[in-house]
Amino acid sequence: MRLQSAYPVVVTDKMAECRDFYVRHFGFEVAFEASWFVYLSAGGGQPYAIAFMTPDHPSRPPGPEKFDGKGLFLTLQVDDAAKEFERLRKAGVAVAYPVADEPWGQRRFGVVDPSGLWVDVVQQTESAPGYWDPYMRVEQAADPSRN
Repeated sequence: MRLQSAYPVVVTDKMAECRDFYVRHFGFEVAFEASWFVYLSAGGGQPYAIAFMTPDHPSRPPGPEKFDGKGLFLTLQVDDAAKEFERLRKAGVAVAYPVADEPWGQRRFGVVDPSGLWVDVVQQTESAPGYWDPYMRVEQAADPSRN
């Protein structure tokens, strides 16, 4: 199988608010929009996308109910998380958790979009010395060919 595209679709009754949130605060562009569906994309060296859909449209596949804000988050990797944090805070975006330097090698903060989706904004940093050692030993023990 060769994938042509992959993107999450969040079922929400706040489709327009989500569109505005990602366009205004994260630089996404509307690639397609109808009364029941909006497809957003962001450029760069490779395309990134997320879509939102109303819960009442008949094209929704069987199964997924309206998103309730649990069990999923979106990670957006940036060059400077602290700078983005200040920019979003000044724009009035509610912060779910403030900037923190994590020992595994990330600087991150979080916001929540209008559908309830947690957005984890991360910058890659150096991990703390030795942080990954216990995890690597577990992986090596599970796979003897890696020893």
